Amino acid sequence: MQDTHDPEAAAVPEEPVIDLKGVSFAYDGPPVLEDVTFQVRARDFLSIVGPNAGGKTTLIKLILGLLTPMRGSIRLFGEPPAKGRRRVGYMPQQAALSIHFPVTVLEVVLMGRLTAGRNPVFYRRADRAAGAEALARMGLADLKDRPFSALSGGQRQRTLIARALVSAPDLLLLDEPTANVDAARETEFYELLERLSADITIVLVTHDLGFVSRYVRSVACVNRRVLVHPTSDITGEMINQLYGSDVRMIRHDHRCAPEGHAWSNS
Repeated sequence: MQDTHDPEAAAVPEEPVIDLKGVSFAYDGPPVLEDVTFQVRARDFLSIVGPNAGGKTTLIKLILGLLTPMRGSIRLFGEPPAKGRRRVGYMPQQAALSIHFPVTVLEVVLMGRLTAGRNPVFYRRADRAAGAEALARMGLADLKDRPFSALSGGQRQRTLIARALVSAPDLLLLDEPTANVDAARETEFYELLERLSADITIVLVTHDLGFVSRYVRSVACVNRRVLVHPTSDITGEMINQLYGSDVRMIRHDHRCAPEGHAWSNS
């Protein structure tokens, strides 16, 4: 009989949440992304940074299966993206929801429970309970019946995060989540994400290296290719090469793995 407590027994490695190998993509011209290889492990908190048109949003859409790579492979929770994305909560760069649309905060959050064929008028008790819980996690429980249009910018952002969380995802993808949020609210927002990252893998796209470097565990620099550096090694010259202009330096004490290697919390 095998000793199940054998300390020398090899542990089965955990499946990467995101796994890209040799991925290239172009629209109708030169490659937007070329030979991209990296992994993201469970409960990592990863920031994707880079210049405009560098490929950040394209990378997110590839991970979600909204775009198909020209070359290479993408796995999401060990499955093709079209299947794995059912475990993803996604907040796009431009939320397709007018702030003037006559809906309450809770109704916005419940949109995250909709699937193909679901009637948006009739929500189950479990849906409403999940919506209330997601709002509570965002500190918005008392605002559930307030019109979405009456919220501040920071409150709207947290409502949209609650919408992404209401389906109980294992991965949260956020594309420029702090656009149009003031500095004080931005700090509060990233502290909230840091707490969430104890249970959920978080990947966010941002331009603000100064803010995210205090919270994230990994940083991926995207400018057609994906390069990963320990932030303590990033120099002004490297930032200039990435952005083509002076950007605030970033530094934090977390480790980033070399390009093509797994990222983890260890």
